[in-house]
Amino acid sequence: MNTTPAFGISGWKNSGKTGLTVRLVEELTARGYRVSTVKHAHHDFDIDKPGADSFRHREAGAGEVAIVSGTRFAIMHELRDEAEPTLAEILSRLAPCDLVLVEGYKHEAIPKIELRRLESKSREPLAPIDPHIVAIATDHSLALQTLPVFELDDTASIADFIIDITGLPKR
Repeated sequence: MNTTPAFGISGWKNSGKTGLTVRLVEELTARGYRVSTVKHAHHDFDIDKPGADSFRHREAGAGEVAIVSGTRFAIMHELRDEAEPTLAEILSRLAPCDLVLVEGYKHEAIPKIELRRLESKSREPLAPIDPHIVAIATDHSLALQTLPVFELDDTASIADFIIDITGLPKR
């Protein structure tokens, strides 16, 4: 079982999840933490190009294809008729690190910050129906909240909050 703490970045489409995730990775790694990320995609995606050797391996039926070079490696796993893996299954496959930031996965039972932007696809609050949301980050004023509220671009304060809530040692 993976004991690395995971913290979620949750919100509707166009709420700023990717932007905040990127800024948090930059902030936390600058502080000396090893951070990994998991992003949930709601659509069919591909990171491989038709005609590439690895693409041809997958098209031929390989269940997993690893691409390895002197600077990085990637493993692609074709689900074929398998169910989408759970977040726990994905987390168990990651290399050891200090923290995993999880973008998306609105309904997972991990501590999350809910992002609210005026430009989001929906403005329906998630916190009232998700007990795992522990804070809100927003680009506009909100009515009185029982959860901590951060300015969406206050990355340093959000990082401090994540460190505290996940129990990471201060650096």
